[in-house]
This record gives sequence, C-alpha cells and structure tokens, in this order.
Amino acid sequence: MFSKRLVARLSSSTPLSAPLLRPFSTSSAVSAAKRAPSISDVEPDKGHIFDQKSQKFRDDLIAAHKKRDQVEKKSGEQQDGSKKSGRLSNLLYGTPEAREMDEEIERSFSQVLARGKYMHSIVFHDVKPDKVDEYVELVGSWYPRMANMPENKVHLVGSWRTEVGDCDTFVHIWEYQRYQGYHASLHNIQHHPEFPEFDRKLKSLINSKKTSLMQEFSFWPTTAPRQLGGVFELRSYTLHPGNLLEWETHWRTGLRARREVMEGVGAWFVQIGELNTVHHLWQFADLEERRSRREQSWSVPGWGETVHKTVPLIQEMKSRILVPMPWSPVA
Repeated sequence: MFSKRLVARLSSSTPLSAPLLRPFSTSSAVSAAKRAPSISDVEPDKGHIFDQKSQKFRDDLIAAHKKRDQVEKKSGEQQDGSKKSGRLSNLLYGTPEAREMDEEIERSFSQVLARGKYMHSIVFHDVKPDKVDEYVELVGSWYPRMANMPENKVHLVGSWRTEVGDCDTFVHIWEYQRYQGYHASLHNIQHHPEFPEFDRKLKSLINSKKTSLMQEFSFWPTTAPRQLGGVFELRSYTLHPGNLLEWETHWRTGLRARREVMEGVGAWFVQIGELNTVHHLWQFADLEERRSRREQSWSVPGWGETVHKTVPLIQEMKSRILVPMPWSPVA
C-alpha cells in the first residue's frame, strides 16, 4: 500500500525537485564541506530554475508512486497484504515498518494533530565565530556517516546555517520512528567508538546547544529529500498555552492557500523542550522571490482569514533565513 505520507506530499501545488535517494540519505557534496555556505552563494534571478526543479520533483514522486503500484500489483502484494522492501520502496518516504503503523496511529488521539509514528528533533548549535569552518568540517564528516548507518535508525532531514537572525547558529532536523527510535539512535551513536572524540571537538567549537523533540502536523508531512537550491526560512511561533489545536485547525486551511504560491518543507510542534512552540520551514529561490510569493499569498482566498484568526494565538514569533549545508538532504 502506497504511503499516505507521500500522497499528502503529492497534493501540494508546487512540490520540489531532487534526486530520489534513500529517504534522507546525504549527497556526494559532503566531501567538499570545508567552508560554511553563505547567502552570497545563491545566484539571484533564478526563480524559473527553482520552479522547474520543483515540478520535476513532483513528477519524479508521481512516477515512483505509479511504478511501485505496478510492482506490487504484479507480485500480488495487494492480495496477501505483504510489504516487501527493496530499492524501489526505498525511493519513497519512510520505511515499510513505519508505513505499517498507519492503521494503529489513525486510531490514536495523536492523529488529531500529528503523524504519531515519526518523531523529529531540532538542534540549534551556537558556533563560536572563529570556529565556523572547523565546525563545518567536523559536523560535515560526522552527521552524514551517522545518518547513513542503518543500525542508527535515524534520518537527517537537513542541516542549515543561519544567515539572517542568530548568525553562526546552525540548525539540524533529524527524524526517528517514535521515541523508541530516538532512544535507539542515541544509544547506537553515543556508543560508536569515535563518538567521544567527536563530542570533545564539538564542545570546543560551540557556545551552546539547544534541542527540542517535536512531531509534524498531520496536514503537512515533512518533504522528501530534494536539491532545489535557494534559501530557507524557519519561522518559529510561541503560542499562548492551550491554543495548539486551534492553530492546527486554521493552518490546515491556510496551508492550502499558501501552497498555491509557496513551497513548504515541513511544520512541527514541540512536545519536549520549548513547549507551545511551532516551527514552519519554507524554501524560496532567493529573498526577492520570498517577498514576491508572500505578497501573492494575500490574493489567495483563505489566507487573510488564516492570519486574522492565528495572530491572536501568538505570544512571540521569530524568523530566520537559512542556507543549506553541502551534506543536507533537503537543500
């Protein structure tokens, strides 16, 4: 059975382009990660190329969907309910084991807000300004290795450097299968023989580290890996306590309006850490495209009403402009 998570992605009006890799595997650019990227690396006036890549991403996902359905039909998997894994299955988001959790999760209360089978962590590293390049080299060699080891049971969604906002702060988003996967991942990675040396070096390069555990909203599944280029915006909202369900209700409508002109990466709400916090991650060709697309949103029916109803729910909000790291699966 094709994952509902991917179907939700395909309903987006402007999904993005990237090679169809194993979910959240890393690219060959890792070996070149010697320098921190900058917004100056992004070429201006490339919105048309961004849109072309976006369309190709959608087309590739649809093609993978159709091909997988054909394979399953031919092999009789739809009749006996078996879930066979393989190279084609790995092109699609999530593991077979996680997709099999769908029926159970749909019966649980957490499905009201979240895709309960996936747990995400967001990690902020405040890096010492004179240690940025050392940090990039260290993390750029360690994170992709850990993400590509199946026994670690973790996928790296992406890694970014803050260009506007808390400068020299690096943001990493990881994905696990529930809390069991989170614990298993921590256990395996921290028992790796090279971890103590990595941890020692990392602590010498950063001022602080902040981590929150979060879940994605059910109406906005995290994107599959893609390489579109451009810049990202991480918008973080601190809500008044008790308003998360109302926020979800209004944004379910608002996202449909936004997706007509903008490309979302994912949306998550914090369960452990900075409570009452919601993170939305968007991708744009450049800052001028960001301005243009946000202005266009106001002409889409439903967006103005979403803003009107959600602004009173917010205590505090923050926007960061991010640039992807060379090893980031979503870039």
